[in-house]
Amino acid sequence: MQAPDFSLSGKTALITGSTQGLGFEIARAYAASGACVIINGRSQDRVMQAVRRIEEEGGRAEPLVHDVGNLAEQERIFGQLCSRAGAPDILVNNVGIRLRKSLADSTLQEMQDLIHVDLLAAMHLSRLAAQRMARQGLAGRIVTLTSIADRVARPGDAIYAVAKHGLAGLVKALAVEYGPRGITSNGIAPGTFATESNVQLAGDPVQGPRVLGRNPLERWAQPHEITGAAVFLASPAASYVNGHILVVDGGFSIAF
Repeated sequence: MQAPDFSLSGKTALITGSTQGLGFEIARAYAASGACVIINGRSQDRVMQAVRRIEEEGGRAEPLVHDVGNLAEQERIFGQLCSRAGAPDILVNNVGIRLRKSLADSTLQEMQDLIHVDLLAAMHLSRLAAQRMARQGLAGRIVTLTSIADRVARPGDAIYAVAKHGLAGLVKALAVEYGPRGITSNGIAPGTFATESNVQLAGDPVQGPRVLGRNPLERWAQPHEITGAAVFLASPAASYVNGHILVVDGGFSIAF
């Protein structure tokens, strides 16, 4: 029996928002699995620092300093990337912003800004990447980080949940549209991870213990714990997995 193939050797992977948090951990894991990773972020200093860290660990990395929320420039920047590094075999839609406010307290501009970055940017980049993958006959992989907020909601976090429900729909739409071209689309729904963006929530005297109390594992996830799912969905081992969202939350979303 042939063992499952989790190698990403010879692949190029673009991970948006990959200078820190889950994006950076995914980039590290992909590089360790043999891929050349494209580190993306808005700050040149932070992008180059992440690239150097990958290289110091023996991996291959290329910088892409670009705000993916700038849709007017996205096609041009993506085209330049493909000319320089080749079309990515793997796209990870990771970048996102969060606004922990109720719908009643949110302004129209705040709603537009979050949907623009968290949903529209991923839709546009996924379309560009999938079209390029299809033209070049790549067995491409699109992996989108949604959230457990793609299936549940809680007070004071309304717009984020709407965007993540939209990303869950994007995962499925890409799966059925590009599956016939040999390109798969899957998602990862992280739960409560101890990343930079969750420092305030973890330290909240009410919400912090509440999060721990609901999770059957009774702890926050460490950022590196996202990598098993991310490598699997990008690898040949997941060649027949399409349109699926893999929940990585310690059981949080099934407990009540």
